Amino acid sequence: MDTPYAQPTGRTLAASAEARRAARGSQRPKTRICVCGVMMDPLTMPEVLERVKTALRERARLNISVVNVAKLVNMRKDEMLCRSVTSGDLVLADGMPLVWLSRLRGPALPERVTGIDLMYRLFELADREGLRVFLLGATQDVLDEVIAVARRRYPGACIAGARNGYFTERQDEEVARQVREARADVLLVAMSSPKKELFMRRWEAFMNVHVCHGVGGSFDVMAGKVRRAPMWMQRCGLEWLYRVVQEPRRLWRRYLVTNLSFARLALVWLIRGNRSCPGYP
Repeated sequence: MDTPYAQPTGRTLAASAEARRAARGSQRPKTRICVCGVMMDPLTMPEVLERVKTALRERARLNISVVNVAKLVNMRKDEMLCRSVTSGDLVLADGMPLVWLSRLRGPALPERVTGIDLMYRLFELADREGLRVFLLGATQDVLDEVIAVARRRYPGACIAGARNGYFTERQDEEVARQVREARADVLLVAMSSPKKELFMRRWEAFMNVHVCHGVGGSFDVMAGKVRRAPMWMQRCGLEWLYRVVQEPRRLWRRYLVTNLSFARLALVWLIRGNRSCPGYP
């Protein structure tokens, strides 16, 4: 019987991150850059996919985090979330405002790597290579639709298992065991923050999945429940506005508070520089 892991503290997350970095030197970029107080990896989508392929080939573990404006704001208020995200093997910018900010101060991020686009690339890789994919998160009806879409679009991929995201912390071990027993190569976690980050960090070794990627609300888009913003709005950093137009009553206040908080953080960072970035040399 496997022993469940204890809930991590900020200190244990930091220690485990250092251990993983030492063990996975070939998987991590040599340097991260600071953007608005968070260390991120300056990678393009092709470079990320090369690291995914290396992890699969070497049977190593690669934990991928993506950061958008809303998550960055929450990370500055929640130390556990911040440590969970930044302890990932790759920390990628999922938001044009973060790329623009990096260009204002330098060094610059080369491009935006969105969680949903990376999810689709992983499905394509699974289709070509016959990889085993486990889908975790969303409601059961959304999850069922994602499974149907994945099997139709990516017939070469094996859906090794699936579980909706509505489970309690006491059920974490049961869910992690289900993932472990599925022998998945890729785990896609479609849950909200910080639940998905904490779950992946706590159970990644136990689940023994080679590539873990937190995809947030991407299953809703793949299932056709939520429309994605047109490309021109994505390039202009206006995806949040497109979401508000779709669900104004539910989202207007959240985005107003988040955007104002981000504007304040960005201004402080532009003035103070990288002194606000933990771990910056």
